[in-house]
Amino acid sequence: MRKSIPKSLSDPKTAAEGVREGNARTLRAATMLQLRRGLVLDAARAAFFELGLEGVSMREIARRAGYTPGAIYSYFASKEEIYAALLGESLVRLNAQVAEAPDGGSAADRVTSKAGAFFDFYRANPRDLDLGFYLFQGVRPQGLTRELDAHLNAQLRAALQPTAAALAECGLDAAAAEMEVTALFAHMVGLLVLIHTGRLRMFRQHAPQLLERYLDQLTERLQRL
Repeated sequence: MRKSIPKSLSDPKTAAEGVREGNARTLRAATMLQLRRGLVLDAARAAFFELGLEGVSMREIARRAGYTPGAIYSYFASKEEIYAALLGESLVRLNAQVAEAPDGGSAADRVTSKAGAFFDFYRANPRDLDLGFYLFQGVRPQGLTRELDAHLNAQLRAALQPTAAALAECGLDAAAAEMEVTALFAHMVGLLVLIHTGRLRMFRQHAPQLLERYLDQLTERLQRL
């Protein structure tokens, strides 16, 4: 006796509808997951800025997000993982802004363009500056594993790589390019911290103009190579 074939398998229309319904359920589940993760991240961000990474517990993050402590472990294994997600998202946006900065002109022009994009990102996003440089807990990556800190540093360094590459194109060897990008990075971070803390006002100076002056002097030196 022949077994009847289920209509869902024999009817192409019904089968297609089942696939669409399955896809819709998957999409809804993914959307809800992102929404819930977002609530956890928002709660953690506020907690980190208020209490510091060391002062925050998973229980505190859960309370602020409106979840039980056990529930958020479905999304993140630790507060360090939550912090990494927050900073990782910030660094993705930083790298995107640097990548979108103009590539045209001379290598010296690219130094100015890429460095300016890096600086402008943090000037426009002071909370990202706090995250990127641990300013909410004394500029030290306390509580992070070496592996996690190294991974985050690599992402930050990637945002400086286009500037370093442009410096090399100007004729600097690897050691000299490394020295220049380090000095430029230190200059930008110093200006950003002065802006962020309000200390720049005591000098009655404008940070973008100070950076522009530094870059002008740098490119003048590069053009003499």
